[in-house]
Amino acid sequence: MLEFIDQLNRKIVLSALPKRIVSLVPSQTELLHDLGLEIEVAGITKFCIHPDEWFRSKTRIGGTKKINFEKIRQLNPDLIIGNKEENDKSQIEELMNHYPVWMSDIKNLGDALDMIIRLGEVTGKSERADVLKNKIEDQFYLLKTHLDSENRHRQYKTVYFIWQNPMITIGNDTFINDLLSRCGFKNMFDDRSRYPEIGEDELRNSNPDLILLSSEPFPFSQKHIQKFSRLCPGARVMLTDGEMFSWYGSRLLKAPDYFRTLVEQIKAGD
Repeated sequence: MLEFIDQLNRKIVLSALPKRIVSLVPSQTELLHDLGLEIEVAGITKFCIHPDEWFRSKTRIGGTKKINFEKIRQLNPDLIIGNKEENDKSQIEELMNHYPVWMSDIKNLGDALDMIIRLGEVTGKSERADVLKNKIEDQFYLLKTHLDSENRHRQYKTVYFIWQNPMITIGNDTFINDLLSRCGFKNMFDDRSRYPEIGEDELRNSNPDLILLSSEPFPFSQKHIQKFSRLCPGARVMLTDGEMFSWYGSRLLKAPDYFRTLVEQIKAGD
């Protein structure tokens, strides 16, 4: 028997390394691909769009919060991989009654790197996971070195939106908040937790330098910039790639270059 501990400090017992995996989280699905688990991964969600070949070929078992239990039953997985925030608690608990379920809990970059190592262990891909984790650490170190060398003493007062109506931003105990800070951005709502809903007056009173409109989960587009520019005429309003700020799997390898380019774009507009 093989025993593992997930990020909720739960013991997961497997009879052998998993051969039929169901992934309930898009960013972790992409990680499983990059760990080389093409054969082992049997099911993914309809939001697992990366890699495209898996999105087109793997069995889709519903959404991250609306799981199709019958499709999972048909796949007969020997491991299900989920996340505390992205999946519905009651649905996960029901799955735990029938299958081994490994859960992640990600609030910062350190948690994400820990998750990569642990999933490498539970899937028998520790060597690849170690290499990936080290590459991500190196890239974030280079990002910090670059920003420090630019003598960026100014912190851009930032509001990051994930939803349009109601307006929902991010609090201090979120993965996005941690990555914002690594870009030198000051989250103007870091005195709140999780994903607070705010009003127009609260947004104005925060007096941001920068408003970032994420591409997910709400698909902000160019047409939304005018609204926020009207509310905060002194702020720069930009669309941003939500995957770079919120996907905590192997996409983190690409995030530092994106952040570096974003910061340079902002600085050029000052």
